[in-house]
Amino acid sequence: MRHKLIDLAKVIRTKNSGPFILTIDIIFKDSYVYKRLKEIDYFSKVWWAQVYGINLDDVISVIYFDPVSAVKANIKRRVPSGSPGDTDVYGAQQHAPLLEVEIDV
Repeated sequence: MRHKLIDLAKVIRTKNSGPFILTIDIIFKDSYVYKRLKEIDYFSKVWWAQVYGINLDDVISVIYFDPVSAVKANIKRRVPSGSPGDTDVYGAQQHAPLLEVEIDV
């Protein structure tokens, strides 16, 4: 059954992790859904690269955090924070590609 990620998560957020790295957090409402997705490594580096339209090498890490049913990804920012051309100095508005994602659960 397909579900929108925004319906499965209670939090989807992004923030800077320094001027060159963006951190993306997804915290799930249901630990069962989280565990199922973790078991199959749904949120692999390949998945993040596809969703964000970036090179696989630009996905630095993917971390599952069981105590709060969360997955975190760290990716390279396209433009360093605060540099010319940067439209989001805090990295707080970079979750948009996740809003339309549908997942089979």
